[in-house]
This record gives sequence, C-alpha cells and structure tokens, in this order.
Amino acid sequence: MLQEFLDERKRMVEHQLRARGINDACVLAAFELIPRHLFMPQESREWAYEDCPHPIGFGQTISQPYIVAYMTQMLELLDTERVLEVGTGSGYQAAILSRLVREVHTVELIPTLANRAAHPLADLGVTNVFIHIGDGSQGWVKSAPYDAIIVTAAAPRVPKSLLNQLTDHGRMILPVGDSGYQKLELWQREGNSFLQETLLPVAFVPLRGKEGV
Repeated sequence: MLQEFLDERKRMVEHQLRARGINDACVLAAFELIPRHLFMPQESREWAYEDCPHPIGFGQTISQPYIVAYMTQMLELLDTERVLEVGTGSGYQAAILSRLVREVHTVELIPTLANRAAHPLADLGVTNVFIHIGDGSQGWVKSAPYDAIIVTAAAPRVPKSLLNQLTDHGRMILPVGDSGYQKLELWQREGNSFLQETLLPVAFVPLRGKEGV
C-alpha cells in the first residue's frame, strides 16, 4: 500500500513542497510516507499527486498539497503536542498530523465524510487520530485545550471558541474571509492576549456551523 504511487509522492515532495520553501524535515517525511491517493475518490486517484485541490463530495475538497504542507509547517509542531483539526474532510490532513504530534482530534460536520475518512486512517494503522462528528466552528471542548489548531475551511471571522481552546503559547492557523477569497492567518495565545499574523491569500470552502456560515 505504501509503495503504490511512491515515485509520484517523491516528485510531489521535491517539486511542489521542497522547491517552494517547505523545509521542515519531519513535514516532508510525512508527505512522502502518507499516500494521498487513499484519501481521494477512486475515480480521482490518478490525479492525487498533482498540485491542486480535488472534490471529495458534499461541496468539500481535499486541499492542494502545498497548502496542506505550508499550514502544517507554520504551526511548528512538536511530537509531544495535541492538535485540533476543524474539518476532517478526506482525512488526509489528519493523517499528516498523526506523524508529527502525539494526538490529533478532528471534527467533521458531515457524518458521511467523517465515516469515510476513518477507513484509510485505519488501513494505515493510525491510532492517534480521534474523529468527532459535530460543529467544528466551536471546536471540541471535551478534549481541550490544544497546543495547536488547524482550520481547513474559511471562517468569516476568527471563531472565539477556537481561540479559547488554545493552551498558553498555543497556535492556530486558518483562512479568514468571504467565500472564494480569504487570507491565511496565524494566531498565537499569550495568556489572555492573542498575536495575529497575516500570511498569504488562499481560497477555501466555507466553514459551516455556529461560528462559520
């Protein structure tokens, strides 16, 4: 399973990630190891290692590999940390995170997607990813706080519920803005204050839920 499309994965890492500034060795290793095609519909797998997003149903997409890598690298994750992902989608981002941190909690609003994502994770023997069905715009309070939060859908504004679920010095990365065009933002908690940095323009599907749309 891990050998299938191995050459394509290596080319993706070299030409789409390393060549564009992704230089975290652990992140690059995770992308070379995790088979992206397993997280895509069967009919789309031949395009799994192209530099673009792909639809996975229900109006959702699996994000462009570079954006997944960029967002992951910007969080500067440690292997002892616990991470919340908002928007499980295909499960690919969670699989990447599983190689980098101690524990991943991922929340998906659409039960079919959550159940579908569980299969490739199980096939890969991933045991530190916990999938929850619910309103990810409000995080997952039961397992909070988190050292890092990654939001894979665009929020019209930064959800306060997510900021409140960060540990001290915890980081959150998310796209913020209107449908079709957003800016990627990085937030860090320092006590009761938050530092914010705007990174780059992106285009994500909307974040659904009480603190989304």
